[in-house]
Amino acid sequence: MGVDLLNVKGLSELDGAAPVVMVNLMRFRARSLDGDGSGWDAYLRYSALTVPMIKARGGTLLWTGNAQRVALGEPAGQQWDYLALVYYPSVAAFIDMMTSAEYETLCDPHRRNGCDEHVIIATREAYSKFGGV
Repeated sequence: MGVDLLNVKGLSELDGAAPVVMVNLMRFRARSLDGDGSGWDAYLRYSALTVPMIKARGGTLLWTGNAQRVALGEPAGQQWDYLALVYYPSVAAFIDMMTSAEYETLCDPHRRNGCDEHVIIATREAYSKFGGV
């Protein structure tokens, strides 16, 4: 797991200039791999460093929440601890952040230490009650 798993080919097939909301699904480790607290603690360190990078690229954190239960579908393999919806003004802004040396060296180690699994799904708005970000 890591930036090396970034699906640059798949993302490059999207309109790089169009806005995108990234749906983050996270499952945390009981203990951070670096021994500094829990997986959640490592994720909090990751977030503290990453949110300013998102904002610097014109993005924003839209929503976060604790996952409760699978409501529809087979629960096996679908137990997540936390979800986050993150808006980026473009796919290019997301790729720029994820491939930056700052993200790779400062942020990603905390994410790897804290997350047992982290899936990010690129979405394009089809409807929004909020009328844009």
